[in-house]
Amino acid sequence: MAHTWLPPAEYIATLPRATAYACLYFTDTQGRPFQLRTTYETGLWHSPGGNMDPGETPWETAVRECREETGLVFEGEPRLLATHFISDRGDHWPANTIGFYFDGGELTDAQIASVVLDPEEHSEYRLLTLAAWEREMTPSAFRRLAEIDGARRTGTTLYVESAGDH
Repeated sequence: MAHTWLPPAEYIATLPRATAYACLYFTDTQGRPFQLRTTYETGLWHSPGGNMDPGETPWETAVRECREETGLVFEGEPRLLATHFISDRGDHWPANTIGFYFDGGELTDAQIASVVLDPEEHSEYRLLTLAAWEREMTPSAFRRLAEIDGARRTGTTLYVESAGDH
């Protein structure tokens, strides 16, 4: 059977669509995860991060978004903790989403005190134990947080799938 090779633009048009985001996972010196509450979806908590801009790598996105969302300038090296895949959510978000969680390390008390949030994006930040986060987050978001925290603690990297949720 002979193959017909399509020009790159035509071939790419046949592939599944995907957006990408990246974030930094921080804890304080007591190991409590640092999370931001969004203003655009009530009750949603997440690590500092956001969608990639054209021409950015996931690492550049994570560092830029952290600076924009918290005022913290991260100068560490990239260490991937997890890749997160979210399937196409139909009309709500008609594309797959791929996320990258990088290890931001431990925040000092001085760094935490210096956090400045953009009130149009985030209403607050918190540092809570995993048990306390379980009461604050949706089950799927908490499961992902706990898995990412476990990857950080064990030095492993993980792959997480979510079906149509955050």
